[in-house]
Amino acid sequence: MTKPSTGQAVSFHIEDGIGFLTIDQPPVNAISLAVIAALGPALDAFEASDARGLVVQAAGRTFVAGGDITMFDDPAFTPAPLNALLDRIEASNRPVVAALHGTTLGGGLEIAMACHHRIADPATRLGLPEITLGLIPGSLGTQRLPRLVGLEKAAGMILGGKPISAGDAQSIGLIDAIAEDPSAAAIAAIDTLTGTEPRRTRVQVIPDLDRAEAILAPLRDVAASTPWHPAKAAAIEALSTGATDGYDAGEATETRLFLDLVKTPASRAQRHIFFAERAARRISDLPGDTPLRRVETIGILGAGTMGAGIAMAFANAGFTVTLVDANPEALDRGLTRISQDYERLAARGRLSADDADRITARISGAESIAALADVDMVVEAVFEDMDLKCRVAAELGAICKPGAILATNTSTLDVDRIAQASGRPEAVIGTHFFSPAQIMRLLEVVRARDTAPDVLATVMSVASRIRKTAVVTGVCYGFIGNRMAEVYMRESEAMQMESATPGQIDGVIEDPAWLGMAMGPSRMLDMAGVDVGARTVIEWIASGDGPQDPAYRALCRAMFDSGAHGQKTGHGYYRYEGRTALPNDDTHALAAQLARQHGITSRDHDAQEIFERLLYPMVNEAALILDEGIAQRASDIDVVWTAGYGFPAWRGGPLFMADEIGADAIVAAMHRHGATLGNADGRWTPAPLLSRLAREGGRFSDL
Repeated sequence: MTKPSTGQAVSFHIEDGIGFLTIDQPPVNAISLAVIAALGPALDAFEASDARGLVVQAAGRTFVAGGDITMFDDPAFTPAPLNALLDRIEASNRPVVAALHGTTLGGGLEIAMACHHRIADPATRLGLPEITLGLIPGSLGTQRLPRLVGLEKAAGMILGGKPISAGDAQSIGLIDAIAEDPSAAAIAAIDTLTGTEPRRTRVQVIPDLDRAEAILAPLRDVAASTPWHPAKAAAIEALSTGATDGYDAGEATETRLFLDLVKTPASRAQRHIFFAERAARRISDLPGDTPLRRVETIGILGAGTMGAGIAMAFANAGFTVTLVDANPEALDRGLTRISQDYERLAARGRLSADDADRITARISGAESIAALADVDMVVEAVFEDMDLKCRVAAELGAICKPGAILATNTSTLDVDRIAQASGRPEAVIGTHFFSPAQIMRLLEVVRARDTAPDVLATVMSVASRIRKTAVVTGVCYGFIGNRMAEVYMRESEAMQMESATPGQIDGVIEDPAWLGMAMGPSRMLDMAGVDVGARTVIEWIASGDGPQDPAYRALCRAMFDSGAHGQKTGHGYYRYEGRTALPNDDTHALAAQLARQHGITSRDHDAQEIFERLLYPMVNEAALILDEGIAQRASDIDVVWTAGYGFPAWRGGPLFMADEIGADAIVAAMHRHGATLGNADGRWTPAPLLSRLAREGGRFSDL
């Protein structure tokens, strides 16, 4: 549903005796200072009119999709002016009906809850996602929502942050009706409600008030176990105060806690990531009106785990997919894996059986590469071997139709070489999907030297259609993420050969007091496959581009040779019983043997050293990546790590965290470690950009 623009942030007019207040702040009608300033005069006009009721609606493709969170950076910001306006809406003696469409989120839902009646179109999504920004609702969401849907459901929506459908919203009492034309239905509702006592949310009794303590007590325990997410405890406190001490006390508590949370590092970090993900969509030298190629049919070459996952990612988004593998057994395994995955999703209630069948039917298999002759875009997902990928690129270049996009799924290889091998380098682009490809959000889009602008623009658009968080990277070993992961793994293995254990290292990095990664380096590589990581390192070294020091990542290379490939073999950095990681004495002994072989001295490692040796080389590598133009902006690097590598969003990414620590402190530590450990290979030499930031007091966020 799209309503015509009024050309004003908020407008008011009367039609057939009914007032219409229309919010019009493209593109998503976010509540900005301009909207707040314009709401007052619009309400003045309604209150001075003889309209028998008011319809609150929004122009464009959506109702209010939230607040303009740039306002929160102003130290003088307070939600009080908006909250006072919502109180005026609720206090009206004439019926006020919200007509909702699109996304009704955050402040948008809080506006709707201040109205006396709510009607939404069937596709509307409603929610309070503030927790994902390290905040709680600040305009009475913690007070009005429990009075409409009950404390238990309100706590779930606020702490979960996920929107719900219009149907679910109606079933729990959040909205009163669903209509194809909510504005027309709102007019009819005003006619019905005129003359009756307005139903003001603030005076409603919380339906499950008698169970308040039973509902909130376990949630307090959960919040207490995650102190690095202060918004969780704050949300529970605001809900509890409103339930126990009444609406007015709850309002005061909510406002106080909201303003406290805005200043916390966790919220500042999460707001940084919110803006960073949106900035990553913009490509500095690519005009916004760059024409897009038509992409409706997709070919996937290679039916392994990655190829099957990529096929599912496209099929989930409605694309028609042809999965090709010359090995009939591999093709059958891939198609069976896909079918079984959708069956499992249906069995768990994540999809209906009909939807699972419908999506599965979008994927067909073929054994001949000729089946890709007419598709709009091919994603090559064959084994990570340069010679093989170049041969495949040449075949695709000869077979695919003119205008087809040729994407190579690679995690480290030179996309420029692959592009040249295709014979049509302008059509080639890298697409580094992360495994499992149908689930992981991140997609590194690798812009090769000759990639055509419309190919890049089209792939970024396609990434959005398949719900990926896309970041553009230039060509280099490992691109953005794996290039930084390489120095991270390098130091982890170096410390293990100095006698630190995988559990000791992972424990520091997984500890929220230090970093809070979902998995430390050894657990991460065990899960991904030690063999996968080792092959990449081995090929990089063999090419002559990688380090030629025999001790360089000698541990993972020796583990590869011995068959210790991680979880899938039952032993890697850890020994596995099922999915449980246990200390692996064999790996500890191997690390000690390699240390003796390479003359590496045993030493103690405290948590501070482990933290610095893993994070600071990553920051330094990121500075080199920026200096070389591999990444467009510093915040893109933070997106790569939070969306693809388990870096906690409440830390804001490695470069946001570096800004919090200070470039000068990082440079000083780099010099200190170089002096202690030796720096013959230059690994502890600060990058020129990092040195400049340290010298000038600069920040990555300014880049």
